[in-house]
Amino acid sequence: MEANLTTFERDRRAILAMVGGYRVTFDFLETVDFRPTPTRERPYQSWGTEYVYVGEDRGNFISLQHVLVMRVIGKDGKVTEPFVTKHWRQDWSYQDATLIEYLGRETWQKRTIPKGDAAGSWTQAVYQIDDSPRYESFGRWQHVDGVSTSISGETWRPLPRREWSVRKDYDVLIGTNRHTITAHGWVQEENNLKAVSKAPGALRALRPYLAREYGVARYDRTKNYDFSAGDRYFERTGSFWDAVRKAWAQRFAAADRITLKAPVDQANLFEPLFERAQRLADGKQIDSAEQAAFIDKALDSMILTDA
Repeated sequence: MEANLTTFERDRRAILAMVGGYRVTFDFLETVDFRPTPTRERPYQSWGTEYVYVGEDRGNFISLQHVLVMRVIGKDGKVTEPFVTKHWRQDWSYQDATLIEYLGRETWQKRTIPKGDAAGSWTQAVYQIDDSPRYESFGRWQHVDGVSTSISGETWRPLPRREWSVRKDYDVLIGTNRHTITAHGWVQEENNLKAVSKAPGALRALRPYLAREYGVARYDRTKNYDFSAGDRYFERTGSFWDAVRKAWAQRFAAADRITLKAPVDQANLFEPLFERAQRLADGKQIDSAEQAAFIDKALDSMILTDA
């Protein structure tokens, strides 16, 4: 780390250090079971190859887009062509004035951050694969002995993708994130409570928590892996997903609270957007006016009009 850097510049460099190609491993383990009849759930383990791109950098705002680029060995023993999938996105904003909180029951609401709390902080907003919100929190980066770490505040989150197909007994994940930049990549640690809500913003009164969970995602830099298919996807679909992000932003600018009709993953609400993006990735041209109308229709079909 260079000497005489401002704290702001150290923060920025830590965030930008997450850019690049990685082999990512995911490990989640329930450490405490609060249920009257404990059930030892199986640990979750997975991995992938992923590139993190800079979607936007305005100095005090940095957007990082994750794209999975996976190859598998077929039954014939040959390596397949790459499967490219738009993954999650994280936006970092310096001294942000507002954030969008998840309240449970597919509902998100804007909240103002007091100036005293916002001073020197960064919000990290995490978005789902269709660029709808997932969760947002604010915290501060710490730079000690050459190690940069950010610890978030506690946030409510929707049921994670790794759980929704196998768990129906809880609907809110309440947790914190710790990001640590390492010499070979970065690590995201999560401490989560699995909870049951009774209404947006409120947990049930009796035994609201089922279990405590620890999770870690290790992003280890990979060499000699071909991410060119991800590069093409990111370049060809960038303007489309930028228009989707702006359309979501317009809807949150017009309403303090938004409720989706169903969980994005479970209801496959993202599929029309992914299909359109794939057409662009395949090299097809789409009229900009028709595209804007398509995005508006797709997003409006996800949102409850009486929210």
